[in-house]
Amino acid sequence: MLRLASGRLLGLASREVSSRPVQILPRLYHENVIDHYNNPRNVGSFDKNDQNVGTGLVGAPACGDVMKLQIKIDEKSGKIVDACFKTFGCGSAIASSSVATEWVKGKSMDEVLTIKNTEIAKHLALPPVKLHCSMLAEDAIKAAVKDVEAKRAKLNGSSNASPNEMAADA
Repeated sequence: MLRLASGRLLGLASREVSSRPVQILPRLYHENVIDHYNNPRNVGSFDKNDQNVGTGLVGAPACGDVMKLQIKIDEKSGKIVDACFKTFGCGSAIASSSVATEWVKGKSMDEVLTIKNTEIAKHLALPPVKLHCSMLAEDAIKAAVKDVEAKRAKLNGSSNASPNEMAADA
């Protein structure tokens, strides 16, 4: 018995017993994810010190994805005239960033705050295990808008900062 078992382990046993073939199922991504991963739109960065640029930097410690999304606002119209991103992460995170930058262009800051992660996930057909990528994109948009608003408030002197913080900035 031991000889038969060791023979099978070493591949020396007769081939009488047919082993079932192992079926490996590939994990398939939707064509939108593949398109945005292979051809990401708006990769790059703006000057973070520009008063009309908002930067949202978010991350997911559980998976290691880090996303920086920046928006550039037109002073007169208040609309987003350009957007860019840099993302360190999986294909779904890169695709979510790319989609987000396309969707924010031409919209007001109030309009982009209505973009939800569920819409991004639906567009990319993300599986449940990758939903955090679309959540990062939504959080990055919100953080970028918040950054622009904070810069403008500071510039206009109507900061929500405490008197001590305002004195420290002076």
